[in-house]
Amino acid sequence: MIPYGKQDINQADIDAVLEVLQSDFLTQGPKVPAFEAKVAGHVGAKYALAVNSATSALHIACLALGLGEGDWLWTTPITFVASANCGLYCGAKVDFVDIDRQTYNLCPNALEAKLEQAEREDRLPKVLVAVHLCGQSCDMEAIHKLSQKYGFRIIEDAAHAIGGMYKGEFIGNGRYSDITVFSFHPVKIVTTAEGGMALTNSDELANRMNLLRSHGVTRDQSLMTHEPDGPWYYQQVDLGYNYRMTELQAALGVSQMARLDAFVTRRHELAARYDQLLADLPVVTPWQHSDSYSGLHLYVIRLRLDKISQSHRQVFEALREQGIGVNLHYIPVHTQPYYQAMGFAADDFPEAMAYYREAISLPMFQGLTDEQQDTVLASLKKALAP
Repeated sequence: MIPYGKQDINQADIDAVLEVLQSDFLTQGPKVPAFEAKVAGHVGAKYALAVNSATSALHIACLALGLGEGDWLWTTPITFVASANCGLYCGAKVDFVDIDRQTYNLCPNALEAKLEQAEREDRLPKVLVAVHLCGQSCDMEAIHKLSQKYGFRIIEDAAHAIGGMYKGEFIGNGRYSDITVFSFHPVKIVTTAEGGMALTNSDELANRMNLLRSHGVTRDQSLMTHEPDGPWYYQQVDLGYNYRMTELQAALGVSQMARLDAFVTRRHELAARYDQLLADLPVVTPWQHSDSYSGLHLYVIRLRLDKISQSHRQVFEALREQGIGVNLHYIPVHTQPYYQAMGFAADDFPEAMAYYREAISLPMFQGLTDEQQDTVLASLKKALAP
């Protein structure tokens, strides 16, 4: 089986983890801040806070921005459920904005229209989660301008996008958002096995997220209500969580970061080759905006169902039967039973549903060989044959 995504682990990665296993610290040691500094320095952010998953990063980002009961969080329906669930964790209500038919990201025009209506109805969002699907940045300049007009805060869900760029700058630098979140799951571009990170340029937000990821506990005397009882003393000053990253994960992350640029470059080579190989097939290949240099976590094609005799499901299953581990990213969140119970209907977001009926994620990972890619192409041709 050729998977749709896969980690790339070399001897340097293994040695880095073994070094930690033989050290004095398995958690809360020097590797986590080293990893944070490595990522922050690479993308140009002031602060980076490593946590145990991107979901945890989204949660503490929402809390740090003050999202709570009675507030609204908006995001795209074409994402993993965590992008929406993070609002529910805070007691907020969730709504969605339809996607752009070319980038598959949240559509700024649809956002503006929805904001105009929400202002009339007094239900403007407090937080917008802009998801960089497949690694391509949303139109963050347009979204940021709308945030200034309508007063919402922005989280960039860049789980797919580390190493990507927008308008010539690395995603994660915070130019157009309050907080950016990365994921380091094994199928992502850089992995720490499980793990995530929240990045910001705000002292206040960084301090708040730092507390929230570790039980709300501090040894910083400036945050305490009175003088310490002794050198052993700490205080819980907020209700936090155990969202810390381990030293093992961080050591792997530091090692992986040394190859980030090479990983993304290889993904672009594979995407360009896919574009060429698929040019004559009845599929739509990914469109890349000129402002964006995608991290290319995923390579999503859309079937031209009017040009083939098979259904979406038949093509998908035929590929799986031939050992091609295709996937579909994603089932629209608003169609999930939990969200349907809130009153969402499938046809609320027609562009998202059109995408869902046609999309297939082909294998895309830095270790994919040209020979494997040729196998994917041959299998796809067979699956599409009359």
